[in-house]
Amino acid sequence: MGSLVTASAGALFGLGLLLLIGGVRGRRYLPSGRAIAARVFGTQVEREAMLLSLAAALVAAIVVVVATGWPVAAVGAGIAVVMLRRGSGLSADHRRYVSRTNAVASWAELVRDNMAGAAGLEQALLASVEVAPGPIVNELRRFVLNLERRSLVESLHQLGEDLDHPSADLVIAALTNAAVMEVRELGPLLGRLAEATRADTRMRERVEVGRARIRTSARIVVATTTLTIGLLWLFARNLLVAYDSLAGQLWMCVVGSIFIIGGSALRSYSRFDMPQRFEARSRSVGSTSGAAGS
Repeated sequence: MGSLVTASAGALFGLGLLLLIGGVRGRRYLPSGRAIAARVFGTQVEREAMLLSLAAALVAAIVVVVATGWPVAAVGAGIAVVMLRRGSGLSADHRRYVSRTNAVASWAELVRDNMAGAAGLEQALLASVEVAPGPIVNELRRFVLNLERRSLVESLHQLGEDLDHPSADLVIAALTNAAVMEVRELGPLLGRLAEATRADTRMRERVEVGRARIRTSARIVVATTTLTIGLLWLFARNLLVAYDSLAGQLWMCVVGSIFIIGGSALRSYSRFDMPQRFEARSRSVGSTSGAAGS
């Protein structure tokens, strides 16, 4: 029992040291209140996926506790199910980001090509909605509706808020400046922005390939460990008798915590840090709107 206390004290010291280093470096380990609210009160699809994962975690915990009688293993099984679901969500988030980024680049090229056909900026924007890329078509349709009762600058500002994408901010800033100051080189600028946006997606795809290998290796380790425990439970139950005691459950808690911390760290390292929104766009739009109103 003394060795367990020593190991627990060492783990807590290491965790405290990790949190201290992260605090000095400005790393956030817990999600912000806004992120938690977005997760809990997200879209209907997100709420359904969260409820489904919680239900699966509850079923897994019940099955494990009935089969083994180990409450720590039941809690660990439930957490593992939730983490597996969130890990699979990383790939979905990456695909969504890439698809929206490519859609923004295609839309910028559409506007550029429409303007090359001797169309004005507003006409070019309206024409681009008819053949808009699927991932951003809903936002562009709302832009058309806003344009019926608001100015072009205000509608572009709202479009940027609806898209909520760092690459889209740059395109919106260019379009807003063109609407206010009648920039003549808007077409080449949109072409360069589209090229830079696609270069960003190519870079992220290359990085994602390397990270996918790491996630696959982690899944193999977890699957091998789980399979080994299952085989021992079926064919060598006497080797697991030690975990029936309180000390065995505490040791299992320590081992499970290591797996959970490692999985959380892997997920954190596998997530892309989204670039900051282009704040100058909102400031410029606000100033131009104020100037227009005055």
